[in-house]
Amino acid sequence: MDEYVLTLVVRVEKGARPAQTDALETAARAVLAILADERSTGEGEWAGAMHAWQDDRIRKIVKRARGAEWRRAEGIPGITVTGTGAGAEAPVDAEEPAVVAEVRVFPPTPMDDVPAEFANLQVSGTDFTDFGEVPPPEPGVPVLWINPELEMSSGKAMAQCGHAAQLAWWELSAEARKDWMASEFALAVRTASPAQWRRLLTSGLPVVQDAGFTEVAPGSRTVIAAHPLLTR
Repeated sequence: MDEYVLTLVVRVEKGARPAQTDALETAARAVLAILADERSTGEGEWAGAMHAWQDDRIRKIVKRARGAEWRRAEGIPGITVTGTGAGAEAPVDAEEPAVVAEVRVFPPTPMDDVPAEFANLQVSGTDFTDFGEVPPPEPGVPVLWINPELEMSSGKAMAQCGHAAQLAWWELSAEARKDWMASEFALAVRTASPAQWRRLLTSGLPVVQDAGFTEVAPGSRTVIAAHPLLTR
């Protein structure tokens, strides 16, 4: 049986790198966008691939693209999600827009049948930082809490946040999903304090337990999804 993988491509132009928090939040929202898309359900054109992927490990891979690479990626069926600029640096020139994250998500493909346009894209080079202040999450907004004891590249963390958002989505009612969609999948990503993380581990909320293919040990708990409607 083929193992499927969901590919996310983050846009990283020279001198225009997205902020860490914005990249993580946008990746999570991109995963939710494809889960909710009508092409992914029922008799939709992506439904078969989505079902095959969700019936197995929900593997995700994050790659980066710029210039012509990004334009080619835009020509492949998928969904582009734009960030909010969380953690971005204010532009020096007030007339220049701040850099916001752009992530394009594509329907899953078999691991050995990834489109050539993706095969040539790099996984490395997705280490981002926050340039500006990241405020506390707004009340009522779902929060994906990252394990403070793990070191992960930005690309790895983006995939883990996507996993956490997906676990929360699976547990929500149809009505709650509609409400989340209406908010354009508003969410926040923050790193928990050690004390917060210990409390969250006992909360019963959805927690991502990594298979350990890259960067972290098998079984590592990476992100916990705290959606208001999932409070235990």
